[in-house]
Amino acid sequence: MKLSINKLLARCLILALGVFGFSLSTTALAVDSYRYAHVTIETPWMIFLFLLVIVLMPFIVMAILYWRYAFQKEKPEAPDVE
Repeated sequence: MKLSINKLLARCLILALGVFGFSLSTTALAVDSYRYAHVTIETPWMIFLFLLVIVLMPFIVMAILYWRYAFQKEKPEAPDVE
């Protein structure tokens, strides 16, 4: 099976990028993760408020849409012509 020079270069480039990416990821995994995490008493509250907004957002949208369409006047139906 013959490979063209373009396919061979593409495979070498992909392999080089993969090896380079793997070497970066192992370096990143070696760093102590708690060194950069500044967890204070405010952190759980921020997480709680963030999740609260995500959970309540559908209910807020439902209320807005209900009020928008509930107060519109009903359109008269077209008479049936037979």
